[in-house]
Amino acid sequence: MTTNHPSARSDNDSWDIVSSVGFTALNVASARALQSRRAQPLASDPFAEAFVKAAGHPETEAQLANAGAEEDWDERTALWADFFGSRTRYFDEYFAAAQTPQIVILAAGLDSRAYRLPWARGSVLFEVDQPEVLRFKAEVIGKLGAQPLVERHEVAVDLRDDWAGALRGAGFDPAKPTAWLAEGLLIYLPGAAQDALFAQIYELSAPGSHIGAENGFRPGDIARIREAAQRGAALSPGESDFDVTTLWYDDPREDPQQWLGARGWAVAPVGRADLAAAQGRPFPELFAQLWRTSGYFTAQRR
Repeated sequence: MTTNHPSARSDNDSWDIVSSVGFTALNVASARALQSRRAQPLASDPFAEAFVKAAGHPETEAQLANAGAEEDWDERTALWADFFGSRTRYFDEYFAAAQTPQIVILAAGLDSRAYRLPWARGSVLFEVDQPEVLRFKAEVIGKLGAQPLVERHEVAVDLRDDWAGALRGAGFDPAKPTAWLAEGLLIYLPGAAQDALFAQIYELSAPGSHIGAENGFRPGDIARIREAAQRGAALSPGESDFDVTTLWYDDPREDPQQWLGARGWAVAPVGRADLAAAQGRPFPELFAQLWRTSGYFTAQRR
């Protein structure tokens, strides 16, 4: 594995779990590991800390080692854990409500829901991601001896390639209702790629299908976030040479909520800051202002 942090994207770039977009999954796993240490966690992921330790990256290892006990956390560490804990809980609850026979997790990264959530009997879950990322996760889970709580299939393919064909080849049936997840994905896609992704999801979704997603950025959002970080609203704890904003895209794109709504899907959005407050973990005011206009949504095809 490499340990560098590329500062730019390219059309055919790839990554493992400690570089580029893959490293963002590891970073989020460290936040889930911290959240799991809370006395009253928003979501508990018993695999997150094992992922961080297995990757052996100094930055994410330090995030866990330096945090200490919950009562010793500073505001940034608590925010780091709660920002992603809030998101994790939201999508955990989305799956609990959807109850479809098929589940597809796009850009699955270090998602461990196949191993930690209760699933309806007979459900089939597909995880789609880069081969190196899925290989790393399989190695860690295998050493822990954990077994999935659902029939699970890996689909090792880049979303810029024919992922729909690979998904069908893994046994996906477009005639059955599906619960799709695009968590922490859209901001890493150019606008045209995001629009193509939703068009493909639409074609593969039978009536009764659901989607849960985190919104992509609008033009100008990245510059606004960088400016806010300079004013002290940065999220990640500790020092890092990894500038995640270099991996994001905020070029023009369809609003997925409007796009789905125009095609008959019932859409339910929620803002990040509003969600965190409703969960009892409100963001500090400066950070709440930064993220108030972005968030998550679920939608169902009637």
